Amino acid sequence: MADIEVDRRGEVAWIRLNRPERMNAYDASMAHELTAAIEAASDCGVIVLTGTGKAFCAGGYLADLSNPDPQALRSMFYGSLHLYEAIRTSPRPVIAAVNGAAAGGGNELVVACDLAIAAEHATFGQTGVRIGSAPVLGGTNFLAMSIGEKRAKEVAFLCRRYPAREALALGWINAVVAADQLEAEVTKWADELLRMSPRYLEIAKISSNVWWNQCRDAYHTGLGMLVQAIGSKDMIEGASAFMEKRPAQFEGRKKRTP
Repeated sequence: MADIEVDRRGEVAWIRLNRPERMNAYDASMAHELTAAIEAASDCGVIVLTGTGKAFCAGGYLADLSNPDPQALRSMFYGSLHLYEAIRTSPRPVIAAVNGAAAGGGNELVVACDLAIAAEHATFGQTGVRIGSAPVLGGTNFLAMSIGEKRAKEVAFLCRRYPAREALALGWINAVVAADQLEAEVTKWADELLRMSPRYLEIAKISSNVWWNQCRDAYHTGLGMLVQAIGSKDMIEGASAFMEKRPAQFEGRKKRTP
């Protein structure tokens, strides 16, 4: 089974994450493959990202965190940045067709896309501080441009799940439709984009990246901190608890003696 499937429908490239058994969570090699697929689709008019099965994407593959290989994790962390940058630097509009849960890095994948259309049962949110990580590639910084700083901190700090209708009201995504109408709605948006000037769409996209570009230093700083924290007790405990479906027991602050 291929990790990534590409379906060219006329001038629209549908790129599908295809690891449903792990909610389409990606490791370093899958992130690299997805990046390459996005770059190869630059000759199309519109690029669509979606997932197979019940989830859109659950972000980075957590099994790698519970028994961390520093080099592999470094590759996954920086592979995520390269993936999101490929979306932002593609000359074509990239639409997230959110068919289910977008969690952790999967939510940051949505944030990186130019447009996002969700099935009404889809959910959004971060998982980082609950499982021994932090959403430094959009969740703690760029998301605030869409939903405001206080709300973005709520998302990053509390790891709640937000239904599609609430995400729409917050300005997180562009539209919500019934699940059986998702592909038709995305196709309608893509067809509308295809009627525009490709040259000036690219100019509009590059110009719209101003706030994303302003956050770039924060992405690199955050990644540097995550890399330095590889193998920390909180990382191992958080990921292990998630995989074992139990509450995490983090070390936390030192308790004061009476």
